[in-house]
Amino acid sequence: MVELYGPALVVAFVITLLEMTEVVVLVFALSADRSSVTHGALGAVSGLSTVAVIALAFGSLLVAFPREYLLWVSAALLVAFGVFLFRSTLRSYRRARASATAGGPPKGRAHDVVQFAGGFSVGAVEATEAVVVLIALAAAGYGVSALVGAVAAGVLLVAVTLVVHEQIRRIKVPLLRLGATSMLFTFAVFWAGEAAGVNWPGGDLFLIPLFVVSAVLVRGALEVPLRRATSGAAPSS
Repeated sequence: MVELYGPALVVAFVITLLEMTEVVVLVFALSADRSSVTHGALGAVSGLSTVAVIALAFGSLLVAFPREYLLWVSAALLVAFGVFLFRSTLRSYRRARASATAGGPPKGRAHDVVQFAGGFSVGAVEATEAVVVLIALAAAGYGVSALVGAVAAGVLLVAVTLVVHEQIRRIKVPLLRLGATSMLFTFAVFWAGEAAGVNWPGGDLFLIPLFVVSAVLVRGALEVPLRRATSGAAPSS
């Protein structure tokens, strides 16, 4: 019987939920002026499937490498993607604050082919971002947990979308991104420590205080440019 690793499963679940939520939101946005989201959704599914097939083929190669040598690689991947996600989180917070004081972007009518192409690119890009983290989890020896977490997130999101598709656009993506970014840095530090031979107090439970510290630091780091943008936009007296 395969034993699942809870923390890795949670990371895979959150990251997949985050990226796939953005796919759903963007597909709805692409189809805002249409009576159906079929073409955009088909494009997104095609993009997701393409990346998934490539990821499964590549991820299976990781089994041949010893886990101890891959911990550093996993930590480095998580840090790299954490930096990327931090910048994306910052943009999300900026957009959220801007939309609170201004109307949304103008909407134009898109052709079916354009909707499909847009959905494909959205699905492929967001899936690639999720796959980076899932491969890092697999490299650390938690491939099954990563797969279970990703599938669970996908199933949950599909079910929720079918039930409350009109409310899906209201999901607070910036807050979800903040948690995901903090989680990536948390695991990067934790696995880098394990690779360096550190015996964390309490074992996996030490992930909790690490996550709290990471969340505080990430939120503080986000606030600096946000405050600068606010003060720069304020009229001078």
